[in-house]
Amino acid sequence: MGEFFVYSAFAGTLLTFFPVFLWFDAYVDIRQNRAWFSVSAYRHLKIFGGYGQLDREGIAIHLTEKKAVFIPFDKMGVMRKRFEITKGFQLWRFRQTVETGGAESVYGVFLAAAIQSLSAGSFAYLRTKHPFLSLKNSTLLAEEPCLKLATETATVFNGFVVAMALSKKLLEALLNWIRTKRLTASWKKQRSS
Repeated sequence: MGEFFVYSAFAGTLLTFFPVFLWFDAYVDIRQNRAWFSVSAYRHLKIFGGYGQLDREGIAIHLTEKKAVFIPFDKMGVMRKRFEITKGFQLWRFRQTVETGGAESVYGVFLAAAIQSLSAGSFAYLRTKHPFLSLKNSTLLAEEPCLKLATETATVFNGFVVAMALSKKLLEALLNWIRTKRLTASWKKQRSS
């Protein structure tokens, strides 16, 4: 019984304070109107993945062949507030590769140079704010007309941060429930008198 307690305490401490690396890989093809994505832990433990497509009213995200989620554009602002990321989730690595067409034209070369310059400038700014951040940008020129983007992003956090974020959300939900109950009770009291 004592060994179980010691092993449980050790595992709990390890899960609470050991860093967790969450990887997000995406590949976007503008001409096909699709974006493939994958979310994994420690780069090799896949959590979920799928692809998304733009529609006139919103974004359709296909998680499996039979399961899809549709997110209308007008609901995205509300969803963004609901999934606010706390400061405990740190961006650790960002890699991007942009492939653009027009290798034979001046405009294609100019577009590739502009993309490379914008990325270099924004990466330099991010590097001054977060010196530990690993950043890399590549721009490729293709002969056929295309616009493709591949990204690899890694964030790092620990169980303590997740517990704090969940407790914050639970407290917000509890406060909203209490406010709703008070408003309902005062409304019923006014109605009865």
